[in-house]
Amino acid sequence: MRNSEQSKGAPSQVQSVDRAISVLELLARNGETGITEIAHELGVHKSTASRLVSVLEARGLVEQLGERGKYVIGFGIVRLAGAATGRMDLARLGRQTCQSLAESLGETVNIAVADEGGAINISQARGSAAITTQNWTGQRTPLHATSSGKVLLAYMPDAERRRILRRRLEQFTPRTTTDAAALGAELERVAEDGYAACFEELELGMHAVAVPIHGAHGEVVAAMSASGPSYRLSRQRVRQLVRPMTEAAAELSEQLGYFQH
Repeated sequence: MRNSEQSKGAPSQVQSVDRAISVLELLARNGETGITEIAHELGVHKSTASRLVSVLEARGLVEQLGERGKYVIGFGIVRLAGAATGRMDLARLGRQTCQSLAESLGETVNIAVADEGGAINISQARGSAAITTQNWTGQRTPLHATSSGKVLLAYMPDAERRRILRRRLEQFTPRTTTDAAALGAELERVAEDGYAACFEELELGMHAVAVPIHGAHGEVVAAMSASGPSYRLSRQRVRQLVRPMTEAAAELSEQLGYFQH
């Protein structure tokens, strides 16, 4: 009899777990949310939504903003997330994203992070059309002469960016931007447009485009770039790559805990 009762209750228990997870995802996505909104989103009665939230609140996973206020994600989530933080390795998570994107675009795809005034490539995948076998993984590249570097510069704190722009900007090709004011104006456009491009600025005959990758708190933690020869990766082609690259970067950002509002 007891086993029969347990089997009957199992579907209901699973549904409750699913709904509770949906509540957490809703709060993570929308921020402050009331019981009425939660009930509407889940398609349940307000009393059901209230019971779900009460259980989550008792475990510290959600918190109420004042008496009868709306609810937000609680600090109990931090405790749970702490166990997984060590595994949230950007290079590991980005490897599959790089490979999938490289196969889709046919170009070489890299992920780079800022490191002491430069950019370090931490992951790379080559597409079917890639003509070079050079592996940039682990190599340091200049911020001002690469698409990834420009993304990292555009989104870093103002003081840090100004400190870097006060340095002498090395010229790698005739197309490298070495004027700090001109580069600063370009970085403003990068922040507005959501992507950066380089046309033969580090290496003659090579073009590249990059987009930002966001961390859990919305900060830009890395840049994802696609690069190829100038005869194939034209300026028009670069603009066409922005959308699929932005979508891939958004998926990776979500894996890192970033929920875009």
